[in-house]
Amino acid sequence: MAEKFFDKVYDEATPEQNQRLYADWAASYDEEVGENGYATPGRLARALHRYLPEHDIPVLDYGCGTGLSGLALKLAGFTVIDGIDPNPEMRAVAEAKDVYRKLMEMDITDPEPVVPGSYRVIAAIGVIGTGAAPPETFDLLMRALPKGGTLAFSLNDHALSDPVFEGAMCGWLDCGAGRLMVKEYGPHLPGLNLNSNVYIIEKA
Repeated sequence: MAEKFFDKVYDEATPEQNQRLYADWAASYDEEVGENGYATPGRLARALHRYLPEHDIPVLDYGCGTGLSGLALKLAGFTVIDGIDPNPEMRAVAEAKDVYRKLMEMDITDPEPVVPGSYRVIAAIGVIGTGAAPPETFDLLMRALPKGGTLAFSLNDHALSDPVFEGAMCGWLDCGAGRLMVKEYGPHLPGLNLNSNVYIIEKA
């Protein structure tokens, strides 16, 4: 029987500890999240598809993990998807799904892992939150977008319970540097009674 990881993933940990956890989880990740009805990738991918008129525009799947988010984007109708993730074990599983134009390695110590202006659309699905990427990741991704660019991201109930995560977004909205186009609350992991917000932000 495969080891379960959901009892560990929301614990406080260093970035290095998180990377080891995801490396160990890579082989069974899809199965475990599938057992719990992982709904956020499909919800956010469909919302992004409704919002964007161009479905052949390159989308960067930031923190792509095992590729479930990339698969959701493809199933929603996007045709050009690139993935980036720091974990080689996760990327190996993602590569086998054959949904990415290219898969790139990310250095978690790099303050600018995405070349500014290289993508007009970035998706960070299930990436920012407790036990995952810190709230500063929102600023990093918004800075990487050109004016008029689009960021699609999610925050689950654990992240929503800590105001610092939505606060990162509000800092951009309150000063007019970003516009909130979509915010929808719904299922995240129904098997664990967890929900999430999905957001689409346009950079002003």
